[in-house]
Amino acid sequence: MNMSGSGHTLSDVALDITVECMDERGIRHEIDTVLGYRSSDPFAVAMTFITSDGNLVWTFGRDLLIRGTESPSGDGDVHVSPTIGVSGRAMVSIELSSPDGHLVLLARAGDIHDFIARTSALVAPGTESDFFDADLLISQVLAS
Repeated sequence: MNMSGSGHTLSDVALDITVECMDERGIRHEIDTVLGYRSSDPFAVAMTFITSDGNLVWTFGRDLLIRGTESPSGDGDVHVSPTIGVSGRAMVSIELSSPDGHLVLLARAGDIHDFIARTSALVAPGTESDFFDADLLISQVLAS
């Protein structure tokens, strides 16, 4: 396992990236982020936002991230789609919605494709159930 993001995320695959977002005044911000993937949770990716107020983690389906690099995807709180940034660079838009607000992030498409390739080398898409331990999940739920 690799530790990334100054100890913020314990993952089999972790990639430090910077995402862009725009606030309600139209001012562009960059946010340091760690994309993480664990083979023990093969269906999910974690996006950890590194902030001065502490880390904020969003977890969503790896298949959503994969599909969203090719065409708009997602129902519910997370939507992912390919887009072009203001500089003309290929980007991936990741929209996050919660009762607390709505945030649209832009990540470099190359970073997202690199992350997906690294997770796919560990667990090929379509084989996630071979790595999923339902008994462990049940025991963890019952223990809490």
